[in-house]
Amino acid sequence: MDSHTHSEWSWDTTDGSMERSCARAVEIGLPAIAFTEHLDHTVLTVDREELDAGHPMVLLSDPDGRLSPPAFDVAGYLSSIERCREQFPGLQILSGLEVGEPHWHPDAVRRVLAAGQFDRVLGSLHCLPEGERFHEPPGMYGRVEQHEVMRRYLEEIAVLVRQSDAFSVLAHIDYPVRAWPGTDGPFDPLAFEEEFRHALRATADSGKALEINTMVPLHDTILRWWREEGGVTVTFGSDAHNPSRVARNLREAAAMAEAHGFRPGRDPLDFWARPR
Repeated sequence: MDSHTHSEWSWDTTDGSMERSCARAVEIGLPAIAFTEHLDHTVLTVDREELDAGHPMVLLSDPDGRLSPPAFDVAGYLSSIERCREQFPGLQILSGLEVGEPHWHPDAVRRVLAAGQFDRVLGSLHCLPEGERFHEPPGMYGRVEQHEVMRRYLEEIAVLVRQSDAFSVLAHIDYPVRAWPGTDGPFDPLAFEEEFRHALRATADSGKALEINTMVPLHDTILRWWREEGGVTVTFGSDAHNPSRVARNLREAAAMAEAHGFRPGRDPLDFWARPR
């Protein structure tokens, strides 16, 4: 299944549609899909000049570049889930959230989770502190050396998984790679082996699953380290913000997971696991 998708209920989508994503899932024979919409509370600083004028980050930010994510409409979202379940009875549709920096906002996250039924909850780290503000990695590259950004990110991942029990799956552990500037060469996970292993070990010790996010394919080496550091379960997520991208690269990700000993369960909703 695709365990990580977004629809019109995520504040950063420009062409999201739960109904069209479900139709796409049915078209390609996907057994199940989870709509893990963004739940964010961290006030970001964005570089407005680096984004298109119509980008949600520009539209939602003030002239100083500060972006306060809008409140999540729990009732509207869950109502949309139910409508799609009625419209697509042959597709298993999971409700869900992708919770940004849950360890920084435990009370706010707890209130939202208590307001409805969420089948699949992901935890993610989208930004890092820089002085008194918070920036996503693309906004830090250029001011902070790219290797230092990655090291800080992985260090904070270890803190996140230890301090928050609000989620069961760690999303995109390699998030900064999406905007890797390459000024000192292409991304090489071996340059961060110690940091990756530390973050992976903390995630495994917390009992959480590791997501194989396919927006930028996870490097095979990182999955090997996950296994070696005690990780026993994985999920797969396209991170699609557009219906056409649902399930992209999932076959390749599944093949990589199988090569490392992970196997599907009896139900498509099950995490993939390897023998302990």
